[in-house]
Amino acid sequence: MSQQQQSRRFVLASRPHGEPQAENFRLETVDIPQPAVGQLLLRTVYLSLDPYMRGRMSDAPSYAPPVQLGQVMVGGTLSRVQSSQHPDFKPGDWVLGYDGWQEYALSDGIGLRNLGDGLQHPTRLLGVLGMPGFTAYMGLLDIGQPQAGETLVVAAASGAVGSVVGQIAKLKGCHVVGVAGGKEKCRYVVEELGFDACIDHYSADFATQLAAACPQGIDIYFENVGGKVFDAVIPLLNTKARIPICGVIAQYNSTGLPDGPDRLPLLQGLILRKRIKMQGFIIFDDYAPHFDQFLQQMSEWVDQGKIKFREDVVEGFENIPQAFFGLLQGKNFGKLIIRVASE
Repeated sequence: MSQQQQSRRFVLASRPHGEPQAENFRLETVDIPQPAVGQLLLRTVYLSLDPYMRGRMSDAPSYAPPVQLGQVMVGGTLSRVQSSQHPDFKPGDWVLGYDGWQEYALSDGIGLRNLGDGLQHPTRLLGVLGMPGFTAYMGLLDIGQPQAGETLVVAAASGAVGSVVGQIAKLKGCHVVGVAGGKEKCRYVVEELGFDACIDHYSADFATQLAAACPQGIDIYFENVGGKVFDAVIPLLNTKARIPICGVIAQYNSTGLPDGPDRLPLLQGLILRKRIKMQGFIIFDDYAPHFDQFLQQMSEWVDQGKIKFREDVVEGFENIPQAFFGLLQGKNFGKLIIRVASE
């Protein structure tokens, strides 16, 4: 059977203990399905890789059900309609969906966003104009509520979420300090994105450098990493500081509690004394009705050059697992996207 009649897919073969390994995934080849009445066949062109996927590999209780063993790994996708028996979609249309790690997918149209056939910058819908940008926008503006003159700190500052958080905060008049891994990423965050400072978390004196970059303390800490970055932030938090929490990537591969003393009593006392607001959020669960508002505003900022972004595009469907491992290790530089097929 020719390759055009078959589709590759990665399914979850086993649940990881600690860092995911290649054996946790299984590559399968299946016949490409044909759409029945009311269905359409999608050909994946771009796949978004994001940290939340590690949580979906676990069967621990969470905000979303885990991927079942033998199921296709989840993920946001930009696809072209290959064939259609659905009245709202025609061949050639771009579609934003959630079809995961597979080359072709059959759909009934539910949950899809039809983008038409004239999309000029498709990958933006997986990054700055998609879930990561939306996460940054709503988490910062609704929970962080930045005010001119305040200090904001954000980790993973060169990444898809952190880079947008910092730039929006600058537009709101904040003093913005990023945290990133390595001199190249820190240089990009300051020189290209316009942050006031960026601290390399690999530095031996990281906590000291962070304190020096925040002489007025920290009013907003946008949390997407956790670990030693949060430990360094805690003593710098100001009264009535706000902490939006969208992820804790430093803990995703943990198999137990971190070493050292129990920090919970310290944190509870600090929250009480300084009246600190910490709020987790799941972007589409909590803010889905605001997506069109976000898309309009962010598109304007991007078109005006007020928000810059970087994409890390990896070629080839077969490279998905290794790219995902690199994401969890901080090896990507910008929004990580897999080009599955030609446009």
